[in-house]
Amino acid sequence: MADTSLIVAVVEDHDDLRELTVNALTEQGHRVVGLSCAEEVAERLQGQPIDVFVLDLNLPGEDGLSLAQRLRQAQPHVGVVMLTARTSLDDRLQGYHGGADVYLCKPIEVAELCAAVAAVGRKHLSSSTGAAEEVVGWCLDLKQMTLSGPNNTQVHMTHGDATLLQALITAPGRRMQFWQMGEALEGRSDALSKSNIEVRVARLRKKIAQVDGPSNAIQALRGEGYQLTVPVQLA
Repeated sequence: MADTSLIVAVVEDHDDLRELTVNALTEQGHRVVGLSCAEEVAERLQGQPIDVFVLDLNLPGEDGLSLAQRLRQAQPHVGVVMLTARTSLDDRLQGYHGGADVYLCKPIEVAELCAAVAAVGRKHLSSSTGAAEEVVGWCLDLKQMTLSGPNNTQVHMTHGDATLLQALITAPGRRMQFWQMGEALEGRSDALSKSNIEVRVARLRKKIAQVDGPSNAIQALRGEGYQLTVPVQLA
């Protein structure tokens, strides 16, 4: 029998509901992680591949709709199940336009939610297998602390270089604001100045160029931050 287990992330700020959802999906044989807000997606997943996201829309901070749009942009084939108390037709249409594969209204039976996740997961796995995958020519090995290029070129990475590149790889859309980069590097958004981050990015660009990366591998977003423009695999 084919393995039907999925890797699922449940983003829900209501503690009891999140625990109930995580437990129900785990009992179905899936590997499940529970997150309380959109900001935890990048912080806790750390590049872990996800088959299906179950998203509440009324999240603290960034809402679920905005998160779904960013996830869909970064991972076109990822499964998205929206689970929300917003029941109007306009809300449902906005959810589907925002990237939902399935839009479910609370309250919902656990069995239906599990069935929806399984159905979306099958679609995700089929799309990922059948579609032309993005060619990943670069690989960041965090154990060996090396960056490898498509032509078997390799360069050693410092801890800071590897940390920054890993953060860019795992960020939605491979985009990060200056304060997010500061947090990734030093644990505090105010720990590094903009000029300090620019120096680190310039050094990282040189490392990527040494393994046949393009000159615009890390593109500046004026007044905002930076975006990694090439796909880099984590090992």
